[in-house]
Amino acid sequence: MLRPRKMRYLELTVMKNDMDAVLEYLGKRAAVQFPVSASAESQKTANISSIMEKLRNTAAYLSIGIEPESGDEAFLPGEEDQALAENICMAAELLMERESQAEREKERICGAMEETDAFSRMNAPFSDLEHLSYLTLRIGRLDPKNLSALRESLQDRAVIIPLEQADTDASLAGEKIFAASSRKGRFALDSQLNKFSFEPAAVPADYKGVPSQILSGLKTQLAQTESKLEIIRNEKENLRNNASAGIKRLISSWQTAYAIEEIKSRFTVTDSVYHFSGWTPADRVKEITGGLLELTGGRIAIRTYSPHEVPSIRSGSEKVPVSMKHGAFVKGFEPLVFSYGAPLYGTIDPTPVVAFFFTIIFGIMFGDAGQGAVLLIAGILIKKIPGLSAKFANFSTPLVAIGVSSMIMGFLAGSVFTNEKLLTVPTMALTGAITGHPVERILHILPMAEEGGSITKLLYFFGFTVCIGVIINSLGLIINIYNRFTLKKYDAAIFSKTGLAGMLMFWYALSIAVRLLLGGSFQLYDFAGLLIPLFFIFFGPVIWRIISGKRPVLEEGLFLFIMEGFVEVLETVSNYVSNTVSFLRVGAFALSHAVLSYIVFRFTEDLAFSSVTGTFSAILIMLLGNSIIIVLEGMIVAIQVIRLQYYEFFNKFFIETGVEFAPFRFKIKNIKN
Repeated sequence: MLRPRKMRYLELTVMKNDMDAVLEYLGKRAAVQFPVSASAESQKTANISSIMEKLRNTAAYLSIGIEPESGDEAFLPGEEDQALAENICMAAELLMERESQAEREKERICGAMEETDAFSRMNAPFSDLEHLSYLTLRIGRLDPKNLSALRESLQDRAVIIPLEQADTDASLAGEKIFAASSRKGRFALDSQLNKFSFEPAAVPADYKGVPSQILSGLKTQLAQTESKLEIIRNEKENLRNNASAGIKRLISSWQTAYAIEEIKSRFTVTDSVYHFSGWTPADRVKEITGGLLELTGGRIAIRTYSPHEVPSIRSGSEKVPVSMKHGAFVKGFEPLVFSYGAPLYGTIDPTPVVAFFFTIIFGIMFGDAGQGAVLLIAGILIKKIPGLSAKFANFSTPLVAIGVSSMIMGFLAGSVFTNEKLLTVPTMALTGAITGHPVERILHILPMAEEGGSITKLLYFFGFTVCIGVIINSLGLIINIYNRFTLKKYDAAIFSKTGLAGMLMFWYALSIAVRLLLGGSFQLYDFAGLLIPLFFIFFGPVIWRIISGKRPVLEEGLFLFIMEGFVEVLETVSNYVSNTVSFLRVGAFALSHAVLSYIVFRFTEDLAFSSVTGTFSAILIMLLGNSIIIVLEGMIVAIQVIRLQYYEFFNKFFIETGVEFAPFRFKIKNIKN
């Protein structure tokens, strides 16, 4: 399509009872763009947001990926969904608390083991344990009936370990426990121990090291804690496997509910109906209206308007949103166009032109069959691998396109991963069959590198790239002139530097250049051919004010008019020269690519098969050289092609930008954190 899709303005009046179903229908089909306005969060949206946050935290804890948009299987949640969400979140919260508590317990036990073990190696009096920086240690007797209550009371503030009978230390006989806490928890530990009738055991003053039961007990406790963690992690994995699909569906469903409640807060509402409006593509009006009538059983009022019937459009306070409809190839380049700006509604859609010339120019500048194949494969993999597709989907089609273009240019130049000999045989067979005169390569980017080569071929190649620039500049001017006439801005369409006058001056200057290259000469009438368009550019504002009857004719005064006129003429001439010469960079980058490839190839060729070390070095140089070319030079070439599109093409007609069509759909980003 050469123009964006036609749009229609819908006005809908919906019964309150049908509103949720209507918005669910529209959100899943992403067909209507509602006006942007502020919305107030209600108690209902706040509750939904709270449930969504719990579900997302649960999904994060269980390592469950969340889709960026609600799927077709998502429906408005009911009471059963709310109960299911609460059960899953509660189970996950309990697991999270148990896991966190076990992790903290493991950390404390490991800390106690580390300091206790270090102290035991010092052969110092046991009483010196009181001076440890990390631990407060207590050994004594406790009624076994109070052990569980003590642990519950202390919770994660201390480690309590029962000790077995020590044969070598009679003073520690009986029901013994070992308690360890951090230094800052010392008073809490002593307080709770006293509460449960703890009787400290006397350790002989000359006792050296640490009683063996302590380290043994710590190791036993660590093993039990690790076993507990393993059980918790198994339960977590089971919950993940069992609840993954349910969590994804619930998140989509609650996302749908939130988006519906949020958008409803923007609409006009009475006791019984909602009234709202929005834009939709004209080719979807029949589908949308028919679906809504069937959904509501006819309990809906729908009116459609053309853009020129909408008061806000006629007054200029609102712009009609722009929606494109392209095939897979051209659609892949829509992000490039919209990154610069959306075209105005009713003007020419430049995306097909961008797609074609971006592909061609990149291929010319990056001609190598092997390196192009890498780009092609990368584009295909992005489509096939779910993780990559979600992040880099916009790059898939352009990569495939420029990969094919680079492969074609590489075949013409006879280069495969910088190797200039692999395609010699097939190229000679093909050219011999077609022309009867076989050649090793069809296109010589480096003619001086071949025997008997001439720089003339290189000049022809640069001339070809300038011709591409002329075509792109001319297309930009034609699009601008058409758009200006369509928007009824006749002065800009006729008298501006990017209008009819500027285009005629540009084309006539090109005709002079072609004549001179073919051996002709500059004629006196050429002055008229150049000066007449410049005259209309200079005096265009005055001429138009006379034609349109506007007064005064010199709106800003004579002096300012003369200054602006001279600046406009100088800018016109310099812009057209620079815009055309700028495309020499296409040939320059193609030449630099060929030179870099030639260097890599010659190094590889000279080292290959000279020795084992030489062969290994050749392989390394080939891999490294091609990697650098693909990554670095590929990025540079892409930037240059984008620059040519932006500055030499878009700025001819993107004087004013439109608004991209952004239909209502259920996206995760609609949820407020």
